[in-house]
Amino acid sequence: MTIAQRLATELSVREAQVSATLALLEDGATVPFIARYRKEATGGLDDSQLRELEDRHHYLKELEARRVTILDSIREQGKLTEALEAQLLAADSKGRLEDLYLPYKPKRRTKAQIAREAGLEPLAEALWRDPALDPAEATAAYLDADAGIASTDDALDGARQILMERWSEDADLVARLRAFLADNALLRSAAAPGAADDAEAAKFRDYFEHCEPLAGVPSHRALAMFRGRNAGFLQLALVMDPEEKAGDAHPCEAMLADHWEVTDRGRAADGWLGTTLRWAWRVKLLTRLQTDLLGDLRERAETEAIAVFARNLKDLLLAAPAGPRPTMGLDPGLRTGVKVAVVDGTGKLVDHATIFPHAPQKREAEAAAAVAALARRHGVELIAIGNGTASRETDAFVGRLLAAEPDIAATRVTVSEAGASVYSASQLASEEFPDLDVTFRGAVSIARRLQDPLAELVKIEPKAIGVGQYQHDVSQVALARQLDAVVEDCVNAVGVDVNMASAALLARVAGLSASLAAAIVTYRDSHGAFASRRALLAVPRFGDRTFEQAAGFLRVNGGENPLDASAVHPESYPVAEAIAASAGRTLAAVIGDGSFLKSLDPSAFVTAERGLPTVRDIIAELDKPGRDPRPAFQTAKLRDDVQSMADLVPDMVLEGTVSNVTNFGAFVDIGVHQDGLVHISRLADRFIRDPHSVVKAGDIVTVKVLAVDAPRKRISLTMRLSDSAADAEEGTAKADRPRGGRGRRGGDRREGRQDRQEKADRGGDKRRQQTAGGGAMAAAFAKARRGDS
Repeated sequence: MTIAQRLATELSVREAQVSATLALLEDGATVPFIARYRKEATGGLDDSQLRELEDRHHYLKELEARRVTILDSIREQGKLTEALEAQLLAADSKGRLEDLYLPYKPKRRTKAQIAREAGLEPLAEALWRDPALDPAEATAAYLDADAGIASTDDALDGARQILMERWSEDADLVARLRAFLADNALLRSAAAPGAADDAEAAKFRDYFEHCEPLAGVPSHRALAMFRGRNAGFLQLALVMDPEEKAGDAHPCEAMLADHWEVTDRGRAADGWLGTTLRWAWRVKLLTRLQTDLLGDLRERAETEAIAVFARNLKDLLLAAPAGPRPTMGLDPGLRTGVKVAVVDGTGKLVDHATIFPHAPQKREAEAAAAVAALARRHGVELIAIGNGTASRETDAFVGRLLAAEPDIAATRVTVSEAGASVYSASQLASEEFPDLDVTFRGAVSIARRLQDPLAELVKIEPKAIGVGQYQHDVSQVALARQLDAVVEDCVNAVGVDVNMASAALLARVAGLSASLAAAIVTYRDSHGAFASRRALLAVPRFGDRTFEQAAGFLRVNGGENPLDASAVHPESYPVAEAIAASAGRTLAAVIGDGSFLKSLDPSAFVTAERGLPTVRDIIAELDKPGRDPRPAFQTAKLRDDVQSMADLVPDMVLEGTVSNVTNFGAFVDIGVHQDGLVHISRLADRFIRDPHSVVKAGDIVTVKVLAVDAPRKRISLTMRLSDSAADAEEGTAKADRPRGGRGRRGGDRREGRQDRQEKADRGGDKRRQQTAGGGAMAAAFAKARRGDS
C-alpha cells in the first residue's frame, strides 16, 4: 500500500484527493491557500483535514525512512529472510518496526551474547526442549574455567540469560503482551519516599494513593501524574490490582508460559524453567512494556492537551472584535498606579498617563478628572480594563466615573491581559514604541486587543496567551507547530488589510515570511498606501509565486479594483468580471446585490481553470465582500458588588466570560481574580462528552455559584441554573461516604456521581479509584489463559 493509499484510507477520502494535496504541498503551496483556492484539486478538504493529512504524511515518510534503514541493517547481517522482510514491509507503526528489529539490532555485548560465546546455547536449548533433564547433570559437559564457566551455577545462569533474551524478543508475543496490558492494566500512582512531608509535594497529594484503568486515564490527570513524577514526588507503575504486591504472579507470565510451552509437571528442569520465565517477564519485558505504555499514554495526553490548547486559541483569536473605535486601555495596579493608554480607531497611540485611584495613594478625584479629560479629548467609546491585580477595583472606579459623567458615552469592558507583559518586553514592542515605558505598552496592548483580538494577539508567542492545560509539560516543538498552524489559519480566514496591518500580522499571511512582511511595511511607509493588490509586486522579493499564495488573503480597501477588498483571488477576477458582464453591469454595481447573485446558475461560469466550487465561492464573496467570520461583539455584565472571592455566596447567579476550556470542564472569569470551574457534568442538562460542544473561550455565560474554597482558591460553578449549592454539598458528602451506605434514588444518585467525577478531575477520589481495579487480577488471569487480548 502506498503512502497516498494509506492516507486515503485513514482519512476516509479518495486517493486522488490525497495525491493532489501532496503534490500541492510538495510544490510549496500553503494549507490556507490549498483549502481556499484549490478545492477542485482536493475535493473540498478543509484546513483541519489538510493539517491532519500533512502531519500523517510527515509521520509515514519517517516510518518509510526507518523501514529502509532497518531492512538495510538486517540485510547487511545476512539475516533477512523472506518472511521477516514481509513482516517488516507490513509493519504499520514505528513501534511494530522496532519490535521486529530488536533481535537484530546491534547492541552492546549482553550477558546472553557472552553465554553464547562460551558455548552455552546448546545447554539452554536442551533444558528448554527436554525438561526431564537434570539441570545440574546437564551442565557437566559445559564447564570451562577459561571461558568463565567454572561452576554449575555459572552454566545455568548463562543458559538462563540466553532463554530470557530469546523469550523477550519475539515481536508477535510482545505485541500481544502490550495490547493485553493496554486494555487491562491499572495505572497506580504513589507518593515517593519523603514526599508526604514535603510542602512542595502537597499539590500532588490527591495522587499519593491513586489507581485507575490505564485505558481510561484522561489527559489532564495523566499529565498531572507525569509532572509529579518528574518533580520526584510520585512513583508510577502498571499493576493488575490496586493491592498488588511485588512478588505476586502476573497474568502476562501465563501468556509467556503458553507461548513458549513452559509448564510445571514436576520434571527436573521445570522449576528452573519457571524461574527463567518469571525473570524474562520481570527483568526483560515488564520494564520495557511499562516504559512503552507510559510513553504512549504521555504521547496521547500531550496530543490531547495540545489539541485543547489549539481549540481554545482558535476561539480566542476569532473572538468578536469591538471594531475601529477610539479606545482607552487601563493596565491596573495598586502601588505603582494604573497605566492609561488611549488609541484611536486605527490602534495608534494618541495619549497616555498614570493615575493612582487606589490604596495606598487613594487619589481618586484626581484620577477621575484625568481619565474624564482623556476620554473627552479623544472621543473614547470603549474602556478596556486588564483583568490582573486591582482589576475589579479599577472597574468599580470607572463605573463610578461614568455614572458621575453621563456625557462620556463609553462602555467599560474587562479584557484578558494574558501575554500583555510578554508583548511589552518584546523586541516588537520596543521597535513599535522605542520611547514609551514598558509599563504603558501593556495598556496599549489591552486597548488594541479589545478593538481587534486577532491583530493584537498575533504579536504574542501563542504559548504565552495561556489558554491551555499543562502546556509546559508537553512537547514544545509539537505545541509550537500546532499553535502556529492555528494562528495562520485564523489570520487567513479573516483576511488582512495590507494598508493597516502590522508586520507581525502580515507575517502570518499564507506565503509571507517575517522578512517579507517587514519589507511590505517598509515599502508602504516609503511609498504610501497600496492602490491595488498588483502593486505588491513592486515590493522587493515579492515575486509571482508569493503573490499567488498571499494575494487572496490580503485586502486593499478603497483601491482601484473593488475585488481587491474581497477574498476573490486575482486569478479568478475574469470569472467575477464575466458574471458582471452577463448582466451588462459593472463590478461595483454587482457587488452586494444579493437578489441578483442568488439568481445565477454557478455552472454557467465554470471554466477550464475554475471549477464549480470556486465559482460558488466567488458568487458568495460578491454577495458579502470581505465578510468577517467572527461573531458580533458583546460583553459580560459583572456585578459591582462582587469583587473578590469573599463576596461570593452559594447559589449566587453571575455572568462571566469563558476563559479556558479543558477536557473536564470550562473555567469562567466572573471578575474575582480567580476563575471558577464549571465541571463537564454541570455544563448542560444533557450528557456531553466534549465541553467544546457546549462552550468555547470567549463565550458569555450565566453561572451559579455552588461552592467556594478560599484556602485552595477554588470556585465551583454550574451552568445548570436549577442546581443548588445544598444538593451539590450533599452529593459530595455521599461521594466521600464509605461504600455500602444507602443514598436516595434518582437525581441524588446522579448528583453523587457528578460530584465524585468532579472531585476526581480536580485531583482524584482515592477510594473510588482504588476499587476501580477490584477483581481485575483474577479476570486478567482468566483472560490471558483464554488468549483474549
